[in-house]
Formats: sequence, structure tokens, C-alpha cells
Amino acid sequence: MKPNRKSPIELLNYVSRRYCLTEIHEQAALDTVRLNILMNEPLAQKLPKNSAPEPRTFYIEDVGNGKDLYTLQSTKGQRSRIFFGIDMITGYFIVEGCSRLWDELYAFRGLDEDDLENPYCVAEYINCLEAFGMLEDTLRHNK
Repeated sequence: MKPNRKSPIELLNYVSRRYCLTEIHEQAALDTVRLNILMNEPLAQKLPKNSAPEPRTFYIEDVGNGKDLYTLQSTKGQRSRIFFGIDMITGYFIVEGCSRLWDELYAFRGLDEDDLENPYCVAEYINCLEAFGMLEDTLRHNK
């Protein structure tokens, strides 16, 4: 495999094209993304020197493609708003309330050189690609 990680703006554009988003400007939501990066050394190392995370946070709305995510959520006995946060510097993202969305975004985003050195990241990526029928195509384009 070769590095194929998408930029933060590419990931945000993908999510906003597929799902209806409502941006959250509350400090607690922004801190969720910011602190996850700063308190996790491998994530913090992805920050360029002398820079800080630039989080953006959203709710995925229960309309359009989002309906499928909420339908899946309710079959598991859950019912809460789906939260999506992204750091516009590192590309780190978080999803709360729908593991299927996290898997979809991980498969779409791809891996960088550091991720490819981490067997857990590679295994997780392969599992996500398989779940969305993207593995063969991705491997073919990564030769």
C-alpha cells in the first residue's frame, strides 16, 4: 500500500456532499476534537510545529442519506443525534452515535505514511474498505 490520505477539506467536502450538516459552535463540542488531538501523542505529532488544532463540529441531520444512519442507529436501540467533528489541520475526525459513519469516513480518508507504519491503522483501514466493497479497487489503485 502507498499513502493515499485525503486532506481535511476533501474529507469535509465528502461529508457535506453526502449528508445534511448543522454546524455546532459550542466550545464543549470544539474542545472534544481539540483535546482528543492534544492528549493523544500520535495525533498531536501530526500537528505542524507551532500550530494548534482547528476543529469544526457538526450534527448529521436525519434527512437524505442521514436517514439511513439514523435507521441503523435505531435498530440497535439507540436514538441520539450523530456528532461529527474534524480538525482542519491534521485531518483527525471523530464520530459519535454511528460507527458505520466512522467506518465510511476512515475508508474514504485513507492512510498517510505514519498510518501505514501502524499495523492497527492498516488492519482497521482494510476492514473498513472491505465493509464498503472498496478493498479491491483501492489495492488496484495503490500499486
